[in-house]
Amino acid sequence: MKPTIEIKNKRARFEYFLSDDLTAGIVLSGTEIKSIRMGKANISDAYCVFIDGELYIKNMHISDYVYGSYNRHEPRTERKLLLNKRELRKYEIKTKERGYTIIPTRLFINDKGLAKLDIALARGKKLYDKRETIKQKDVQRDLDRQNY
Repeated sequence: MKPTIEIKNKRARFEYFLSDDLTAGIVLSGTEIKSIRMGKANISDAYCVFIDGELYIKNMHISDYVYGSYNRHEPRTERKLLLNKRELRKYEIKTKERGYTIIPTRLFINDKGLAKLDIALARGKKLYDKRETIKQKDVQRDLDRQNY
């Protein structure tokens, strides 16, 4: 059984209200996919932007491949996401509304060995919303303790 690679953005659920999940492919070079398969990626500060009608992910950090030779990749370069035109148009219209952005929630390797990225349409939380989230987690944790 192959070890599964799943890199999550835990801050996303705390910082944003998430809606409209979607899975997208990523254009990667050889050393980038090898680093992801080793689990050496970080998407906690990443976000997506539209450039000339195409969706790109910015600030996603993929560490250098240890066994790479002279053709290494840049750790924080922007990478193109692969979506069809209908999905791109839908997300572009939504992001032009005030307060919406697209953030990655999970980076994983699928059954075919390809790197995929789950993205979601997000709206930022206010401070009082974050406090409410913390309260709900505390209550749920106390309930789980009582049930055991």
